[in-house]
Amino acid sequence: MSNRHLARTVAMQTLYEWDFNGRVTNDVLGLLKENFKQFAPDFSDEGFSEALIRGVMDNREDIDTTITKYAPEWPLEQITIVDRNVLRLGVFELMYSQDVPPKVAINEAIELAKGFGGESSGRFVNGVLGAIFRDLQAQGKIPAAPPRSTDSAA
Repeated sequence: MSNRHLARTVAMQTLYEWDFNGRVTNDVLGLLKENFKQFAPDFSDEGFSEALIRGVMDNREDIDTTITKYAPEWPLEQITIVDRNVLRLGVFELMYSQDVPPKVAINEAIELAKGFGGESSGRFVNGVLGAIFRDLQAQGKIPAAPPRSTDSAA
C-alpha cells in the first residue's frame, strides 16, 4: 500500500468516526492522531492526512453542496457514512488540491469506496466524481487531457 493511500485511508477512517458519532467533536485532528496510533503507529505521512482533514473540514459546506448537486437522488444524510466521507475526500482533492492529479483523486476515492463501502460503492463514487470532473473540465478548471498520438511509427 502506498504512503498516500494509507494516509487517505486513515483520513477517511477519521472522517467516518467523526460523522458516525454525530459530528459532536470539534477535535477532528485529535481523532486523526489517535487513529494513526491505532492503525499505523510507525507511519509518518508528513502531514498529508492532516491537510486532507483540514481541507475537508474548512470546505465541508461547499463540498456537501457539491455532492448534493451531483447525487440529487441521494440526500446527503441517506448516503452511507463511508460513501459520504469518501466523496468528501474525493471532492476536496478534485476541487481544492493543487498537488493531486484529478484522475489520481478519483481512482483513490474509488479504491477507498471498494475497500470500505458496499457492493456498489465504487460505482457510485465513480459516477459522482466523474460527473464533477467532466463539469470542471468543461468549465476550464481542469485542463483537458492532451490527445493521444495515433502515430504508430516509432
